[in-house]
Amino acid sequence: MEANIKKRSPRAPGVALNEALDRVFQIYEAERLHPAPTDVVAQALGYKNANNGAALTLLASLRYLGLLSRPKDGFLVVTKEVEAYKFAPDEAMKHSLLIGFLRRPQLYAELLERYSSGLPSDANLKFELIQRGFAPNTAETALTVFRKSVEFAGYFDSVSNPILENVSIDSNVETSCPQAESIEKQVVEIKAADHLSEQPVQPSSEPINVDKIPVRLSGGRRAWLYIPIPFHEADKSRLKAQIDLLMTEEDELDREE
Repeated sequence: MEANIKKRSPRAPGVALNEALDRVFQIYEAERLHPAPTDVVAQALGYKNANNGAALTLLASLRYLGLLSRPKDGFLVVTKEVEAYKFAPDEAMKHSLLIGFLRRPQLYAELLERYSSGLPSDANLKFELIQRGFAPNTAETALTVFRKSVEFAGYFDSVSNPILENVSIDSNVETSCPQAESIEKQVVEIKAADHLSEQPVQPSSEPINVDKIPVRLSGGRRAWLYIPIPFHEADKSRLKAQIDLLMTEEDELDREE
C-alpha cells in the first residue's frame, strides 16, 4: 500500500508586500537591527513563540521578501534594506527598494520576467502556478498575494524594471539608531538576455562612466553587469559579499525546507 504523501507547493510569500512591511516594522521597533532569537522575533509580532504554523508562515514570508535574514541558527534580524526603506529621503529610493523586495522571491522574479509587459488574467496566472507545482487552492492564494504585492510596489508604473537593485547603508552609520543620518545608494543592475544573440537592455538613466561586462549563464543566456568607473577593490569585495550572502540565504532556506 502506497503512502499518501501530500505534495508541497513551491516557496512563496504568504502575505502581500505591504502587510509584510507593516509586520517587519513591528520587529524593527522592538529590536532595530540586532539579531534576536526566533521566539523573541515571533513575540514582537504578537505570537507566544515561533512554534506554530501562523508564526512560521509569516516569518518565512518575511525572509522570502528579504525583510528578515538569519545571521546564525535560531536567530533572525531585520535587514538593512528595511531600515533604508523606512528612512529613505525620497520616493525614488523607496520605490527602488520596494522593487528589490518584490523581486527577491525566485517565483516572483520569474513571473515578472515572464510577464514583463503586464500581468495576465487571474485564470491565466493560476494555471501558470499550478503548472509550477502549486495545488489549485494554494495557487489561488499565491496569485492573490502576488498581484497585491505587484500593485503595492507599483512595478509596472516604472519606466524600467531593474532585475537587481542593491541598496545598502553606509557602514559608518550606527544601525541601531532609530534614524539613519546618511544612506549610501549603490546600484548594480543586471540585465538578462534570453539568448546570446540579443543585445542587453539599457537602463533608463545609465551613468556616464560605466563599464558593461557580459557574463555567460546556463541555457544560452547572458547577463550584463553595469560597473561604475572607477571600480575600487573595496567595491569588488562588497559586491562579492552581497552575492555570497544571497546564495547563503538561499541555501539556508533549502535546508529548512
